[in-house]
Amino acid sequence: MFLSVATSNLVATSLARNDLEEAAQHLSRLLLISLSLGIGMLVLMELYATPLLQGFLKSQNSFLVSPAATYVKIRALSWPAMLVGMVAQSAILGMKDSWSPLKVLAIAGAINAVGDILLCSYLGCGIAGAAWATSFAQYVAVVLMLKSLVQKGYNIFLVCLPSRKDLKQLLKIVVPVLTTTVFEVVFYTLCTYLASTLGPLNLAAHQVMIGIQNLCYVWGEPLAQTAQTFMPALLDGSSRDLNQARVLLQILLIIGATVGLVAGFSAISIPWLVPQVFTKDVVIIEKMRRISLPVLCTLVVTPPMLALEGTLLAGRDLKFLGLAMVCCYSGGIMVTLAFYRAGFGLPGFWWTLFLIELSRTSVALIRLTSSQSFLADKRRPSGREKLERG
Repeated sequence: MFLSVATSNLVATSLARNDLEEAAQHLSRLLLISLSLGIGMLVLMELYATPLLQGFLKSQNSFLVSPAATYVKIRALSWPAMLVGMVAQSAILGMKDSWSPLKVLAIAGAINAVGDILLCSYLGCGIAGAAWATSFAQYVAVVLMLKSLVQKGYNIFLVCLPSRKDLKQLLKIVVPVLTTTVFEVVFYTLCTYLASTLGPLNLAAHQVMIGIQNLCYVWGEPLAQTAQTFMPALLDGSSRDLNQARVLLQILLIIGATVGLVAGFSAISIPWLVPQVFTKDVVIIEKMRRISLPVLCTLVVTPPMLALEGTLLAGRDLKFLGLAMVCCYSGGIMVTLAFYRAGFGLPGFWWTLFLIELSRTSVALIRLTSSQSFLADKRRPSGREKLERG
């Protein structure tokens, strides 16, 4: 996630300044970093997947360790492809090309689906087959993404080692995004762990709704990507125009509100209309329906939140964003534990998630509409003016 955001931000900003060489250097560094991290994650998962799963799962769920470890270790083989592909996709989007990634993802999705059917349904490979199909599809995707970059004139084999200055610039963007990612992982892991203590039926309902929520959550991510791609030119490029930047944000918020409503009602239609897609157990279905309202509320506010935070990233209001994430998720974790001790069960976890997303949305909106915002009508030197002064 943080690699994706950093790539979009750095590449889009360089291109907004018409600095193609700087954009190519940023891309080279980020491809190298993503490959290194991918190899590191591969080794880490291969060595420690089983003990980590044993420590996470309670004794009553110990039978899940073996199949889960099999899946994780196979999927770990695709970590380099996943991270390199993420950087390549973000770079292409930062170049204002959304069709190439769409076509690549469509091809990879089709390969994944065919692989799942062939390996799981016909060859009986089970969960291992699903893992192999996904891993293979991700390697196909990364090859196609890199091919697209080559066609745009970029040398993907260019080795450009990051200097201390480059790493410092990268860290300024990465830290708030990584902070958000870490706190999100901690929060979701805590909720899943606490759900496992409520019994297998509660855990099953929780996991199904997380899957549905994650599926609909990504509907809003193009809004953040759009903000990071188009805002830099309006904020810090040769065609700087704050009025147009504010208009773009308003459009993104209107689209976000619409997407949120569609995503929210689409998500809750599953437990109420077609729960058999995931389970036929009436108890699990009833538990899924009990948490459908907070799921709806969460998904409604998520796309506007992503648009607002994408705008903050484009304007590089990074210290504020990082501090806001720490406060929102720290408070959310404390509320989750309080709800758990009070016996609220699954609904408590999901209402807490809604409160976190609502807090993030409110804080970002207040920041962007304040007099301290980079969108406010005050003289701010463009990127070209900054270079001339330097």
